[in-house]
Amino acid sequence: MLKNLITTGIIPARYASTRFPGKPLALLNNRPLIQWVYEACSGAFDHLAVATDDERIYTTVEAFGGNTVMTSPGHPSGTDRCMEALEKLEKALGFQTDVVVNIQGDEPLIKKEQLMELLSCFEHPQTEIATLVHRFGKDDDPSNPDAVKVVTDRDHRALYFSRAMIPYVRNDVPLSYLKHIGLYGYRREVLREICQLPPSALERTESLEQLRWLENGYTIRVHHTHYISMGVDTPADLERLQNYMDDAGQCN
Repeated sequence: MLKNLITTGIIPARYASTRFPGKPLALLNNRPLIQWVYEACSGAFDHLAVATDDERIYTTVEAFGGNTVMTSPGHPSGTDRCMEALEKLEKALGFQTDVVVNIQGDEPLIKKEQLMELLSCFEHPQTEIATLVHRFGKDDDPSNPDAVKVVTDRDHRALYFSRAMIPYVRNDVPLSYLKHIGLYGYRREVLREICQLPPSALERTESLEQLRWLENGYTIRVHHTHYISMGVDTPADLERLQNYMDDAGQCN
């Protein structure tokens, strides 16, 4: 949590995933993914909720004692779903947040420390949007288009995000690619503004929503984290994560 700032964490969760339908309810060590994420984030924010458009997810979150908000099924992105959920939470509980964090519902091993790193970016009054990156490891494949790369300026502000390998290596210069972690924090007023922006050309080309924000002049502060996340995009990813946890003896 931040001193003198009210923080809210929102976890958008859809049932109708193209590559993995019902993903938030998929079981990992007998607990649904959405529960892993929610419990990992508990205590990091003043307010925390799952935003969903599906009764099955809503009921599951309620059953394990989490807060949840029903939202419209027509949202084009998790960012828009966050805004609707935030407005409903604020109205129901009678508060107005300062910083909102959009948390991926398919990162069951997310660390509270990562969330605190992200929130710390808003100790700088000029921070509009913040996100996390870490360096690709020796077993990572930077050429994988599902692993989004980012380049930054000297003040740790994002210059560009891409599914391609950026920067292009033409000369023999030591380089380690930066892998984007899809975790975003926003000032409340900035979140409201970007939800009103139309899709941009770069966004449509790369299918990366954050490019819309850059194209419209918003700055994204990038924080380097040492914590490695393991996202679940497909059933095969879930199996790999289960094997990883079994090998690590992580059963709770």
